[in-house]
Amino acid sequence: MPVSLARAAAFDILLRVEQTNAYASELLHSEKLENLSTPDQALATELVMGVLRWRSRLDEVIAAASSRPLSKLDPEVLNALRLGAYQMRFLTRVPARAAINESVELVKRAQKRSAAPFANAVLRKIASAEIEPPPAAINGDPIPGLAREFSHPDWLIERWIAQFDTQRTSLICRQNQRRPSTAVRLDSPDVEKELESDVIELAPGALLASARIVIAGDVTRTHAFREGRVFIQDEASQLVAALVGTGSRLLDCCAAPGGKTAALAARNPEAEIIAVELHSHRADLLRARVTAAHVQVINADALQLPFTDDFDRVLADVPCSGTGTLARNPEIKWRLTAEDLRDLQVRQVGILRAALQHLAPGGRAVYSTCSLEREENEDVVEEVLRDAAGFELRDCRAELERLRETGELLWHDLDSLLSGKFLRTVPGVQPCDGFFAAVVERVVSG
Repeated sequence: MPVSLARAAAFDILLRVEQTNAYASELLHSEKLENLSTPDQALATELVMGVLRWRSRLDEVIAAASSRPLSKLDPEVLNALRLGAYQMRFLTRVPARAAINESVELVKRAQKRSAAPFANAVLRKIASAEIEPPPAAINGDPIPGLAREFSHPDWLIERWIAQFDTQRTSLICRQNQRRPSTAVRLDSPDVEKELESDVIELAPGALLASARIVIAGDVTRTHAFREGRVFIQDEASQLVAALVGTGSRLLDCCAAPGGKTAALAARNPEAEIIAVELHSHRADLLRARVTAAHVQVINADALQLPFTDDFDRVLADVPCSGTGTLARNPEIKWRLTAEDLRDLQVRQVGILRAALQHLAPGGRAVYSTCSLEREENEDVVEEVLRDAAGFELRDCRAELERLRETGELLWHDLDSLLSGKFLRTVPGVQPCDGFFAAVVERVVSG
């Protein structure tokens, strides 16, 4: 019995995510899936993202039905079981028989034929088992209850409760388990009309006037997207770019994949913009995606920028854990460790320090991440400013008020966007990813 194209693609992607640390969202938009029909692409996406979002819950179900420890199973067998369990537990329109048979065929396809009877037995046992509702709390402790209910690691739940409280942590986790909306940034009304003519249904953004939410249609198949006239970009990411404001010389320190660079270019059409990217292949993609004549892409390390010029606006959107984007990148929660956060912090501190050295007197730098973790956010800014004479932290409230006065910012509850002087968006609290931003100004000496 041949395996359906959608399930085969999902299986291959899950293995690559686990074995090579690839990102599912990138693989789901790779050339290998272009030949799939639209329904098959949709099913492959549902299966991949569903398994990654609910992996610990699925593993719990599989472990209860398995005669072998999960740690002893080959990755091919375990991922086939996860796919079958996900379809039976979460996709009501997929018959259990189809989920079982195709998962067993995936085991055979992966050259693990000796494990096929075992996989068949486990999946049939899962199909006949009753589903137990997850507990709200265990012995009054919300951590294991939330971790199990929303399929998150205990250590992330523990730190989020300490930082955000139990209620907001629950909102974050719930949002992480949902399919996120697709936001796009539009430079002109003409682009919106063109997308509508391509049968792309749009709704207004919640945060920004220039944002739209894709309600129906595939914007990546449009000429406007291919030609770089519309960017898929979360509204919180768009807001960070808006915080940078306007200037005559701008530096984007960690520019790929280019959404913020393009936003800066649109906002500053007469400015000189330098976009720096460490990895050469990403720099090439950035050049192809951001084609504005006043943007120069440089392949370099943000820690050792190859110029001595000063800039009046600098964006340091640094590499981070990405815990504010788990709805889009659920694999992060299974591969991230607390030690990773400390390693990331060292590089983030270095990048911000290097960026500030290129800030002209009176100029402003925006430091940003798509992380919820304090080590990557407040702690980085505070450490850098502790020994950086001549720099001051500005209150993001003033910048948000400016954006609201100009009609760019639509969100009325500014307090919910702020954490002290910092910008902070929280998944589930705002309809966007979790972003952090700080505005630092170089003071003009007397």
